[in-house]
Amino acid sequence: MNSFFDSDSASNVAEYSVSELSGSIKRTIEQTFEHVRVRGEISGYRGPHSSGHAYFALKDDRARIDAVVWKTTFQRLKFRPEEGMEVIATGRVTTFPGSSKYQIVIESLEPAGAGALMALLEERKRKLQAEGLFDAARKRPLPFMPKVIGVVTSPTGAVIRDILHRIADRFPVHVVVWPVRVQGDGACDEIVAAIEGFNALDGSGPIPRPDVLIVARGGGSLEDLWCFNDEPMVRAAAASAIPLISAVGHETDWTLIDYAADQRAPTPTGAAEMAVPVKADLEAQVASLAARLKGAATRQMDNRRHALRSLARALPSLDQLLALPRRRFDEAAAGLGRGLTMNTANKCRSFERIAAHLRPDVLTARIVDRRQRVLTAMNRAERIVERQVHRGEARVAAADASLRVLPSRLIGQLHRASDRISGLSRRADAAIAADIRRLKGALAAQDRVLQSLSYRNVLQRGFALVRDAAGEPVKQAAAVAPGMALSLEFADGRVSAVAGEDGAPPAPKKRTARPAEPTKQGSLF
Repeated sequence: MNSFFDSDSASNVAEYSVSELSGSIKRTIEQTFEHVRVRGEISGYRGPHSSGHAYFALKDDRARIDAVVWKTTFQRLKFRPEEGMEVIATGRVTTFPGSSKYQIVIESLEPAGAGALMALLEERKRKLQAEGLFDAARKRPLPFMPKVIGVVTSPTGAVIRDILHRIADRFPVHVVVWPVRVQGDGACDEIVAAIEGFNALDGSGPIPRPDVLIVARGGGSLEDLWCFNDEPMVRAAAASAIPLISAVGHETDWTLIDYAADQRAPTPTGAAEMAVPVKADLEAQVASLAARLKGAATRQMDNRRHALRSLARALPSLDQLLALPRRRFDEAAAGLGRGLTMNTANKCRSFERIAAHLRPDVLTARIVDRRQRVLTAMNRAERIVERQVHRGEARVAAADASLRVLPSRLIGQLHRASDRISGLSRRADAAIAADIRRLKGALAAQDRVLQSLSYRNVLQRGFALVRDAAGEPVKQAAAVAPGMALSLEFADGRVSAVAGEDGAPPAPKKRTARPAEPTKQGSLF
């Protein structure tokens, strides 16, 4: 009874293998949801995989679906997905049989309205501002008169023409343009590479280093300008060592690079006006300052001239200055004769007074006193000499005692020095022998090379070297004239010859029993 019921139930149910069931479910889902648009928030995004594909999920407040963006599709996206961004994804739903999961293969991705982009932009702005990239303290002033200006923009748009035209009108300087894409895939990477490339220049190469940078683009929608809100571009602008002017969009447009740049221009033309002054205004200002300087110098010279004249009028004349000294000189000259007479009389009286005090007993006493001083000094000198002699004898005795021990030390030092000299001599002989062997080996190698390249080895194989009367080698038949004296060099010696007519056969040899005279010179033909 039980077996009957089991066989009957098995016959009414279709059997599927796991692969067949998974494949059927996959076909059903792909046919039903071949093209769908899904709105949700990106979750679990960690950037593209090493293969280039991107894996993440889309979710709302009640459900979650896995998503994948293949490498070729990811490269065509207008903007990069980010964690927490609300997007609208267009693609097809499929399953992954290996794990019984379904997912959406995204073919296009767009933000869920401008509000989502603005919310993402505000969040990114708060993050970068918290890191200090937008601080006014780190912004640098622009150079007043740059010599070279670097422009990062598209080479085909109207922006570069406006910038070049404005710079040429105001103050013509050297402009270096780094062509980049300013919209679409890869635009952010190219602009970041341009900013870093300009900063990497050192000025020693053919491309000069700019004094100021301009990153420019025309106006557009929020999506068109989105690459200027990317975090790598903002960080590159903030890290630029060259002062940077942001000129993205129109005056009402704003991007994150505007906050990171040192200056923000309302338009690309305004950036050119910020970068260079007006040459005509500078020339007019210089001319005005030169005129003012010339007028000030003239007025200063006039004032100094008037002051000098006033001071000159207050000075006394030369006669007034010399009147008093001249009078004093005359009075001194008049009293000079009387003064000389009175001085001579005074000297005579002083001499007579001193001569009256000179007596023989006074001179004798002074001589005795001086003789006693000399004897005292001699006795003192003798005692000093005796003490020096005793000290010298003591030093000689000490030196003699030390010399009795010194020879043994000297002998030991001599033995050690002799051993050291012997070792150095052996090392020198070995080094010289090794050097000689090395030079002999090198000489032998050079000799082998010389022998291998020598023409005498060719002569050993049966060839001959033809020389002219001067001993120079004859390299071509055209250089040989009939009757020309030649010399043939073989491996075992040389033979003289005379050139015959061109194409003439060689003369036959005459057989004689005994030649009358040995042949000294043969024939070439």
